[in-house]
Amino acid sequence: ATNAVNAAFDAEEAANNATNAAPESIDHTGYITSDTTWKRESIHYLTDKVVVPDGVILTIEAGTIIKARQHTNPEDSAALVVARGGKIFATGSADLPIIFTSELDDIQKDHTYPGGSPNLTSEDYQLWGGLIILGKARISVDTNETEYAIEGIPAEDTFRLYGGTDDTDSSGVLDYVSIRHGGEQIGSANEINGLTLGGVGTGTRISNIEIYANFDDGIEFFGGTVDATNLIVWSCGDDGLDTDQSYNGEITNAVVI
Repeated sequence: ATNAVNAAFDAEEAANNATNAAPESIDHTGYITSDTTWKRESIHYLTDKVVVPDGVILTIEAGTIIKARQHTNPEDSAALVVARGGKIFATGSADLPIIFTSELDDIQKDHTYPGGSPNLTSEDYQLWGGLIILGKARISVDTNETEYAIEGIPAEDTFRLYGGTDDTDSSGVLDYVSIRHGGEQIGSANEINGLTLGGVGTGTRISNIEIYANFDDGIEFFGGTVDATNLIVWSCGDDGLDTDQSYNGEITNAVVI
């Protein structure tokens, strides 16, 4: 009788664990409507442009892998956009970096490869968009406006604006983040960088960033005042680091290959 009771309890516990287990993959699309956390137990897929809007916080756990779905129409390419007033807290570690890549990348959620080695190379780029962070710090443009629309996003998308007057604005934290195989070109001379920073303020912390195999620039700063440290950009098609619109921050300890 005791054995039967224990077996029943074990079966119930197993059923509960299965019910509460994180799904193997989660698709994300459009606007994130409330504060949310992407956990490392699942691989997260960007099915198109995913937007963190004003007033919303996206937290990404250390070791999480985010993959972008493929699209036949470049204007539909997947990207993660942190709009003005939104925040991202993506804090990885040396052992558990946060990785943004393409769904064609065979990397598993435990950071291993089924075949034992990466299946994509430095020649595999333009497979998705990239990571775009937009803030409220000052910029300088020809029209003397305080805000502007970021490149790489179609004109009909209303979350494109960046800039303002708050040089201390915070868009959150990026630390130990790797961005791979991006730079989709949505139109002539209109590409998405690996990491695009538009009007990002000093309240934002950016450190330990890797950009690998991006079609356009590795990291581009459009105005703003954010500091960035410990950067490595390799196998990119245009500039490793690009600064525009009177960027007024400090870049330290950067390597471009």
